[in-house]
Amino acid sequence: MRYSEYNEKIKKEIYEKYNHIAGVDEVGRGPLAGPVVTCAVIMKKNSKIEGVTDSKKLSRTKMLKLRDEILKDALAVSYGYANNKVIDDINIRQATLLAMKDAVENLETKPDILLIDAEKIATDIPQLNIVKGDLNEYAISCASILAKVRRDDIMINFSKIYPEYSFDTNMGYGTKKHYEGIDNVGISPIHRLSFLKKYFAKQESFL
Repeated sequence: MRYSEYNEKIKKEIYEKYNHIAGVDEVGRGPLAGPVVTCAVIMKKNSKIEGVTDSKKLSRTKMLKLRDEILKDALAVSYGYANNKVIDDINIRQATLLAMKDAVENLETKPDILLIDAEKIATDIPQLNIVKGDLNEYAISCASILAKVRRDDIMINFSKIYPEYSFDTNMGYGTKKHYEGIDNVGISPIHRLSFLKKYFAKQESFL
């Protein structure tokens, strides 16, 4: 179903027809380092936490507060992961789909339907693939926030092991400090080599 078709009428029909509706989203497609993290969450049908939206629009302080509220209202939560090695081996999109599928399959309660942010996964569970779902569908927004907090926690922990790259502030994205770290000490075991090909090619051109 295209996003243009996912209107309030269809949304109402879905929430009337199904009891266990899982929102599914991912975080971390763009960084140069670290995993992609996905989340599948089934919220109580009457859940309506104020402030829930696309995680990209929220500060970490706000997300931490919302994370706690979401977990209180969640019937089931599961996470999926694909590390940098998997991303390099099968590409970021396929790694994301694999991690989404893992998150769905590891839910303690099997969903009646999946609402997924702009993707389609291999499953026999009915699913709707909603463009900008992390902004426009509550269950997906909840998954977005949970996945973002989880991935940020992972990168903050990695920053203690690899402090040269400032992972605690850039979360693996290609900031100036991150590139300076690569220039100074080279790559770490969590860097995505497939994301750095253009950078290394540019560096070689100056040799």
